[in-house]
Amino acid sequence: MRKYTPKGNVQKEAYFSDRFFVSPNVPRFEIESDEIFASDFEKISKAIEIKDAYIEHTHLVLHIDKNSVVKTMEYLRDELEYDMLIELSAIDYLAARDGYEVFYEMLSISKHKRLRVKCFVQKDESIESITSIFKSANWSEREMYDMLGVKVANHFNLKRLIMPDDWYDHPLKKTYPLQGDEAASWYEVDKIFGKEARDIIGPEQRDPAAIDRYDTTRFARLGHEVPNGADISQFEPETPISYEEKEGNTLVKKLKPEESVVLKRRR
Repeated sequence: MRKYTPKGNVQKEAYFSDRFFVSPNVPRFEIESDEIFASDFEKISKAIEIKDAYIEHTHLVLHIDKNSVVKTMEYLRDELEYDMLIELSAIDYLAARDGYEVFYEMLSISKHKRLRVKCFVQKDESIESITSIFKSANWSEREMYDMLGVKVANHFNLKRLIMPDDWYDHPLKKTYPLQGDEAASWYEVDKIFGKEARDIIGPEQRDPAAIDRYDTTRFARLGHEVPNGADISQFEPETPISYEEKEGNTLVKKLKPEESVVLKRRR
């Protein structure tokens, strides 16, 4: 099993190698700069406590308390015509703020406007489900729980959506290693063959870009083909390169690399 390395400080470490890179700031505008957003904000601020509000990327962004999510969604749908929930998810701020920022992306078809609602949830707290208001929140809330570990209260079927039910931890957390942790490297081996087969099979290779020609006795490598069952643990024997089977078309001459000529220019 791989040696475990602490990952608690990974979010505070610099991940960008270019020391001259300066992350651009996204400009924020006053709500009064947009007539429709100004009217919507004036109405919703009388019903919901708004912590912060501004326009960013042509979206009206509202920061609210997590306990006001259901009331806010109902008001946006019923009173302000934001009748479509496009997306909801969360951002991992566990290292910096010990919690998650949950966001809801809304669309008003009649107004041609987009609105984003944000709230903060501590890691040990839960947020109320909005599936009773928008049915499309069902899978998004399950994915948020599955990938990030955000607990959603009163969801009618809150279980993992992508990962197996018994998977350890949540893969989109910033502390989760890109190629999986120790539990991930042994998951399929333990499930299919049992833990007693670990020494025989070895851990999973979870790097999608990795290719090991010794993983199989039939690895196709031009000029080094081997019959089924041949031992290639040391090397693959060289074989003549031929681009046609023995029982191929008799009218077509076999191409031999040593007899081929590379033209330097067109005739």
